[in-house]
Amino acid sequence: MATEGHAPTAGEYIVHHLTHLQNQKQSAVVDFSVFNLDSILWSVLLGVLTCWLLWKAAHKATSGVPGRFQAAVELLVEMVDSQAKGIVHNATSRKLVAPLALTVFVWIFLMNAMDLLPVDLIPYIVEHGGIANYQRVVPTADLSVTMGLSLSVLLVCLVYNVKIKGLGGWVHELFSAPFGDKWFLYPVNFAMQLIEFVAKTVSHGMRLFGNMYAGELIFMLIALMGGAWTLSATGIGLAIGHVIAGSVWAIFHILIITLQAFVFMMLTLVYVGQAHDAH
Repeated sequence: MATEGHAPTAGEYIVHHLTHLQNQKQSAVVDFSVFNLDSILWSVLLGVLTCWLLWKAAHKATSGVPGRFQAAVELLVEMVDSQAKGIVHNATSRKLVAPLALTVFVWIFLMNAMDLLPVDLIPYIVEHGGIANYQRVVPTADLSVTMGLSLSVLLVCLVYNVKIKGLGGWVHELFSAPFGDKWFLYPVNFAMQLIEFVAKTVSHGMRLFGNMYAGELIFMLIALMGGAWTLSATGIGLAIGHVIAGSVWAIFHILIITLQAFVFMMLTLVYVGQAHDAH
């Protein structure tokens, strides 16, 4: 991480920790041939963990007095189901949408929770183990991951638009809403519909990315306080400040990672619910 012969500066430290393990060097702002391998790895691992946790809860469910794990999952399922019933009024659609929302919530929560690990823990193990030079472990702090999630939600919405309204009905809606079914308004209506789809998708992914990227950056700044520790009075003060600030921010960040997972889940339900509504 450090350049030859001296310890990294604060800027070098942050740049290093914000660099992804990639299959090749990025040559442009938008380069679809570049894959952030660390984001893919941790997303898949946490996705598998999500499926395993939900499967285990379903497999061990009993009609008697539930254990703590089963009770927690049941509360979560009831919360998601009640939200789905209030937003998506089609009972048939909820058979897929409600489990999808539950999976989204748990998966994003686990990806967000990776931010609570010590900043240098996994990168240190990976780099000093000779595995890779870079390693970022918070997938939701990667814009490509959050936009991939929001694009997936968009695809689900498009599928339900066609399924509920029919292809012809949905195409007609694209040109007749929101200003009315007049031929001279068709171009304006279609443009407004495209803007709505793009705006919802971009804001859906950017909201999650922005919050998690900022949280990750704050943890790095707090880590720098600990890294500046010396035996001087100022250094000891920084060490104490590092412990206090890290603890306070970690506790507060638990609320943030939970809230961001909940918001993403709720917006998913809202957008799918809108796909069921006719203008």
